[in-house]
Amino acid sequence: MAVMAMSGRRPAVLTTIGALVFLGLSALAGGIALVLGVGAAPPADWLDEIPLIDSWIVPGLVLGIGFGVGSLLCAYGMLRRPRWAWAGPAERLTRHHWSWIFTILIGLGHVAWIGIELIYLPELSALQAIYGATGVALLLLPVHPSVRRYLALSPRNLEGKVHAETAVRQ
Repeated sequence: MAVMAMSGRRPAVLTTIGALVFLGLSALAGGIALVLGVGAAPPADWLDEIPLIDSWIVPGLVLGIGFGVGSLLCAYGMLRRPRWAWAGPAERLTRHHWSWIFTILIGLGHVAWIGIELIYLPELSALQAIYGATGVALLLLPVHPSVRRYLALSPRNLEGKVHAETAVRQ
């Protein structure tokens, strides 16, 4: 229902949510595959080139939890705009719903992740280009004016007196 209400007015918001869901689901699946050592896990000898990493478990956990669960949580936050106490400092600092800054941070982290892959892993693929572009999109889309307006908080919301569900939405 919330998606249908936004579809005609906020294509940049829907595109951002779509990018978060794409990254979230694929990173969660990739993280599980790396941790369990199943599927298309990279060869173990690639680890010889990566300092301080001796198994695919740590990269799998970062991929699955950080980018997978983190992206899905941001997509949910952007779609439903729940107000959670733990995110209050981020909201007061940015004057936007917490999902705004966390989406930017996920984009920044993902661009760094792809950059590290390009440095240390010998096999380049089209997937790195796709995921690199996704990371860049998650850096840029949140600063689009319609996304900023959609996630902007009023001064009353910043004080915690009004929940996002009852606030006037721009």
